[in-house]
Amino acid sequence: MKAYERLLDYVKVFTTSDDDSESVPSTARQFDLANRLVEEMKAIGISDARVDDKCYVYGSIPATPGYEDKPAIGFIAHMDTAPDFSGENVNPRIIEDYDGEEIVLGESGRSIKPSDFPHLKLLKGRTLIVTDGTTLLGADDKAGIAEIMTAAERLISSDIPHGRIPISFTPDEEVGRGADHFDVKGFGADFAYTVDGGPECIIEYENFNAASAHIEINGFNVHPGAAKDIMINALHVACEIEGMLPAGQTPRDTEKYEGFFHLCDISGNTEHAEMHYILRDHSAEIMKARKETLLHIEKILNAKYGEGTVKVTIRDQYQNMLEKIKPCFHLIENACAVLEEMGVHAMTEPIRGGTDGARLSFMGLPCPNLGTGGFAYHGPYEHITVEGMEIATNVILGLIKKYAE
Repeated sequence: MKAYERLLDYVKVFTTSDDDSESVPSTARQFDLANRLVEEMKAIGISDARVDDKCYVYGSIPATPGYEDKPAIGFIAHMDTAPDFSGENVNPRIIEDYDGEEIVLGESGRSIKPSDFPHLKLLKGRTLIVTDGTTLLGADDKAGIAEIMTAAERLISSDIPHGRIPISFTPDEEVGRGADHFDVKGFGADFAYTVDGGPECIIEYENFNAASAHIEINGFNVHPGAAKDIMINALHVACEIEGMLPAGQTPRDTEKYEGFFHLCDISGNTEHAEMHYILRDHSAEIMKARKETLLHIEKILNAKYGEGTVKVTIRDQYQNMLEKIKPCFHLIENACAVLEEMGVHAMTEPIRGGTDGARLSFMGLPCPNLGTGGFAYHGPYEHITVEGMEIATNVILGLIKKYAE
């Protein structure tokens, strides 16, 4: 079976995670795909495949006799899809011999335009998989799962010598909890790769430092006709907070290594309001300054309106994996070499986000990220190419061969 054929099956399983849920996993429906993957892994010859009570799937391909001393190279992808957009009732569509022009997404009123996505011109002639415009596709990261599974199936049915190959599929990556209960010791890898990136030529080993900020605003509501110097409108204070942040430091205004403050949601009324920000920066020092900026705003506004008016709660989410990958830079060099040997120009770039690998690297498992061949994740414009998925699958096999040399 080819990787894209697996993807077409996997995306029909509803696995969206839930940031507001306190359960583990955040949504029980992720077990639907986990159990299915365990059955499939056993069917292709991964006899120790299992899913634990927290929805982590594990399995391994034993080393070829005589290759037990070679590094154990693991491969990891996540099962959940992002809660940013609907992941239920996904209806993928295949476009063969794509002409490089606008793609109308069913009857949704949406379309994928080269003016919005200039890379589309480079995909001319390929076979694309897109949505019908009413859901996301779920290639993030079911494409990674499909590529790992396809590589595993090909490896098991081949005579390619290899060390031990641990495999895992995790829940809740999209809500920042994918590594929370990962059994690094039980996984038993010396090094690993997450297969959770974008274009198949990209290798990522730098990511944002990330934190979330929840801001609670307590106003004071009285009759507006008698509100002079008494009323504290929580919504006005919320607007004031947004206005006190540095201009031009939003996702829309930044790229590459530039960080941002991102207001994700705001709700409330005169008496009470809440805001949720995410803070991102590749620099640990600048990230510290971003946190201090919000705490300074809290201090200023409480001095202005009264103690307890504004409460800022900051929670660290993940760190830049760069410092953990540097001592193991062969992981990057080998991935680049595999792509170049395949005739694909390898590129490295910083992740403007994070992966399970970022946290796993700090848990003792150095874990850069490989591309899956997909684009425009987390929304209805998501698309991926069959050819890109095939390259991504072959990169996995190429790395397995290289570490067995």
